[in-house]
Amino acid sequence: MSPDGAGGESYAYLGPELTFTESALLTVPGAAQARRVPATSVNAALQLVLDGEVGAAMVPIENSVEGGVTATLDAIAVSDELRIIREVVVPVRFNLLARPGTRLEDVRVVATHSHAMAQCRGWVDAHLPGTEYLPSSSTAAAGVALTGPGPWPWDAAICAPVVGERYDLAVLAEDIGDRTGAVTRFVLVSRPRPLPPRTGSDKTTIVVPLPDDHPGALMEILDQFAARGVNLSRIESRPTGAYLGDYFFSIDAEGHLEDARVADALAGLHRISPATRFLGSYPRADDGVPTVPRHHRDQAFEDASRWVSSLTGRRGGGNAGPDTA
Repeated sequence: MSPDGAGGESYAYLGPELTFTESALLTVPGAAQARRVPATSVNAALQLVLDGEVGAAMVPIENSVEGGVTATLDAIAVSDELRIIREVVVPVRFNLLARPGTRLEDVRVVATHSHAMAQCRGWVDAHLPGTEYLPSSSTAAAGVALTGPGPWPWDAAICAPVVGERYDLAVLAEDIGDRTGAVTRFVLVSRPRPLPPRTGSDKTTIVVPLPDDHPGALMEILDQFAARGVNLSRIESRPTGAYLGDYFFSIDAEGHLEDARVADALAGLHRISPATRFLGSYPRADDGVPTVPRHHRDQAFEDASRWVSSLTGRRGGGNAGPDTA
């Protein structure tokens, strides 16, 4: 099956319809015409992939305001059968929606996803002081619930504008996010398949467990990247759940596994932490191209390897002198 929607690909996504996750999925070529299955949670979407019900799933992984989406970071960290094959970055705008006839002063309870509330907390505190917040499985689910039969557990929902347009909900306030330019990053996850080809504008995601707790343990991990000129665009620590103080690191590195500097860094990480997991190399959403010094480019690695081979390739072995024949 093709990651770009050809060949009968089908997809799961964090639903219901009209979430930012579905918007991200619809940017994938062919996804608009493919079978799309909304899931109630990140774990449910990824389980559909593992069960073979769909070819890939689109899930959120990082927000520019709230940071990493822990449900996704934890779920992909523990499965050997999942790979990231694409990333998508979607601008995020929120409206406050309610049933027709509702006034802003009528709102006592607001529902939305926790990440959406984190991005709108300042506006809510300023305009709806004392309002109760109820978490919802998604922004769209909070809005869609207002279209069903009452009684309703909340008075208004923080959603994408498209939810109000689709369901004719009243717009009590527009663009209520605390920070303009907020974006959410999504990843398309499949079972292992051939890597997307190297483009020169790529990203590699890995998980590195801390093998043991000692001074400089994290520095040893970071040195594997620094010594090879590999820039990191994200690093987050997450508890393994085994015991207090046991962590793994979720890392995004600039470059592709087929880049010599990246491959060499991962080899170094594996020596330090043999449980290191590779989660995929894929094109960057921003098309950014890293600046790689000459001595970290593939040609430099190839030249160095040939030089070392020339030193150990003398006939006779041992400490024999140079061949003068």
